[in-house]
Amino acid sequence: MNEIIDLFGNVKIKIPKTEGIKYAGSKLKILPYIFDMISGLEVDNVLDGFSGSTRVSQAFAKAGFQTTSSDIAVWSETLAKAYILNTKQPKKYQELIDHLNSLKSYEGWFSQHYGGSDKKSEKKPFQIKNTMKLDAIRDEIDKLNLDEIEKSVALTSLMLALDSVDNTVGHYAAYLAEWSPRSYNDLKLQVPSLFQNIRKNTVLKGDVFEIIQNRVYDLAYFDPPYGSNNEKMPPSRVRYNSYYHIWTSVVLNDKPKLFGKVNRREDSRDEVAASVFEEFRRDEKGCFIAMQAIQKLIHRTNSKYILLSYSSGGRATKEELFDIINSAGKLIRALEIDYKKNVMGQMRWTNEWVNSDGKHLEYLFLMEKY
Repeated sequence: MNEIIDLFGNVKIKIPKTEGIKYAGSKLKILPYIFDMISGLEVDNVLDGFSGSTRVSQAFAKAGFQTTSSDIAVWSETLAKAYILNTKQPKKYQELIDHLNSLKSYEGWFSQHYGGSDKKSEKKPFQIKNTMKLDAIRDEIDKLNLDEIEKSVALTSLMLALDSVDNTVGHYAAYLAEWSPRSYNDLKLQVPSLFQNIRKNTVLKGDVFEIIQNRVYDLAYFDPPYGSNNEKMPPSRVRYNSYYHIWTSVVLNDKPKLFGKVNRREDSRDEVAASVFEEFRRDEKGCFIAMQAIQKLIHRTNSKYILLSYSSGGRATKEELFDIINSAGKLIRALEIDYKKNVMGQMRWTNEWVNSDGKHLEYLFLMEKY
């Protein structure tokens, strides 16, 4: 575990090690600050409301909290089941992983759409030798008589292995023109860095507003996707859905209809799977729809404490978020984190973001609800 040390050299809290795929919204770097923010709070039952790659959910569970991991993505649900629902010793899965690694490769659906080679000029996310292994392994997983957790562990191992040999910059909305050095490596599964959970954790898949309905938590952590504050270049409203479409196909193995140069799933189109939290438009009153969604989320969450992550590249100003928080409770603490400098500082309240020079900063708001 990593440790947070105070000015006097005392250990304040230990940060559990986590594991995950490359992810644009990963909170790996700010886990120490998240734990610092909640240190000293009397909380036990916690919610990670937008779990993504599950780094925060893993850390909560490993730290001993009764953890609920929630996300709308099926691949996030799969990762969460493997990491926070597993109760077996990791070595119990070695035989399964060895069997999957021993399979004979062949060309199937994944090789047809996502496998490339030096002989082909078309950009692809994986070398053909690795998609052939993927085809064999993924079909075999469905043939085996695996329970829910075993299947999630196998799929998690497969995603981690693919992530280590991909030809991308970390997402699947575009592929590198020249093969990355790691793409030449051979796909090989390993037992994920699992741990034996002793708490009654929960994994939920669905819309966050449905997840929080009729449920009570001591602490809710929210890291919603952000709609860009750049009026001239509105982002995809389904950034995470489109960025990680391949993981959806790997988990479901449903061989969906595809579109576009990168072979995205049809159900990842903007008009099909839009996220209200990434919405860049205003309503008829001139208010950002994304900000109204955050206000609605905070008001409807039945939790004593809420910890909110937000990016300086998002739609809201600090003052807007401050007003939303004050409408539902009181702000206890706010932190500003410079990703590049890895610097944490106390928030300064202004009408605009502190980073007027274009730096990418992360903000953490800890509030207590009325």
